[in-house]
Amino acid sequence: MQRRKFLKRGSLVTLAAALGTEIVFGKNIIKGYQILGLQDPDPFKLFKKDPQMVVLNDKPWNMEAQAHLLDDKVTPNKFMFIRNNGKIPPNINIANWKIIFDGESIKTKKTYTLEELKSKFKQHTYQLTLECGGNGRSEFDPPAKGNQWTVGAVACAEWTGVRLRDVLEDIGYKQDAVYIGYHAADTHLSGDPGKEPISRGVPMAKALQDETLLAFKMNGEDIPLAHGYPLRLIAGGWPASASGKWLNGISIRNKVHDGTKMTGTAYRVPCETVAPGEKVKDEDMCIIESMPVKSLITYPKSGAVLNNKKNLTIRGHAWAGELQVKSMEYSIDFGSTWQKCTLEVPKNRLAWQHFSAEISFPKKGYYEVWARAMDSNNRKQPMILPGWNPKGYLNNACHRIAVKVS
Repeated sequence: MQRRKFLKRGSLVTLAAALGTEIVFGKNIIKGYQILGLQDPDPFKLFKKDPQMVVLNDKPWNMEAQAHLLDDKVTPNKFMFIRNNGKIPPNINIANWKIIFDGESIKTKKTYTLEELKSKFKQHTYQLTLECGGNGRSEFDPPAKGNQWTVGAVACAEWTGVRLRDVLEDIGYKQDAVYIGYHAADTHLSGDPGKEPISRGVPMAKALQDETLLAFKMNGEDIPLAHGYPLRLIAGGWPASASGKWLNGISIRNKVHDGTKMTGTAYRVPCETVAPGEKVKDEDMCIIESMPVKSLITYPKSGAVLNNKKNLTIRGHAWAGELQVKSMEYSIDFGSTWQKCTLEVPKNRLAWQHFSAEISFPKKGYYEVWARAMDSNNRKQPMILPGWNPKGYLNNACHRIAVKVS
């Protein structure tokens, strides 16, 4: 028999580092064998996503929906975007899961188990809109670095959990508290355990809102692993990066939280308008808080063809960060004139709103249907790309679909 060649210890260490854990019985691996855990997985099966979802990155995983996939009033998991900064935690022991509260402005450091959170505090359920701050980045010119999101890094799922406010009041915090910052169990892409992939936060005013949750259910079931199981902070209406996943710690700060991706240009835009491509100093960048007014046509899919008819029903969603959408309109003549849509009230504050309209096209030919929302402060979506910024954030230009009447 031909002698079997086994991996050397040095190679085993390398493989174990890539996997993020020890390879039990690794000494039995034959040289040349491909470790299953390091083979490219099928993300659609791995995360239970629809195959029409678009993968932007696998290290870390980032995936978005196409507009027509977001037609549900409440976004199901299979169509919900994934935005990661590090590696998804590989081993979660729900029985031992704890969240630690600390920081300069806490009265007494305290720890809760997941079961204690569920049993001690009243549970609440809200539909809450989460949108990546970089949604729409692909349209910026000059291009901005980062995942080239189109329009599908947004969702409105139903989240169940306990109010962060109730937990903070149970713990007790000092009057000098101005911010909270979250910590999580995901690991840095480098494998360095001392580095956090992301550690963002929100001001106390946002942390104390009714709808800011420590959530453990999404759409009535345990939160899927890719979306933060077993515990996630939900701060609807703000960049989704503020809604930390795999939550295992919250720091109550006496200053603006300075964790990973809270400083420099991360999730910040120029405080004043700048020219495209202009360099901006870090101190001239302002933290993104409430997301801008925006809308999305989810039916029909762009490229629709109407055979032997001139009428079309459109529908979609609109949202405005901390505000409510006041009105919704559409145009079929490239923004020259606008017609009103029917707009529903939100299910609750910070949920997106559903709109619809019946369109009658005057003749055969090519059309574009544009959608434009206005918020409760009378600010409308721009018809074209809004002000350029170095990281390509907050693109809330009108969404458009192509329609051919034949």
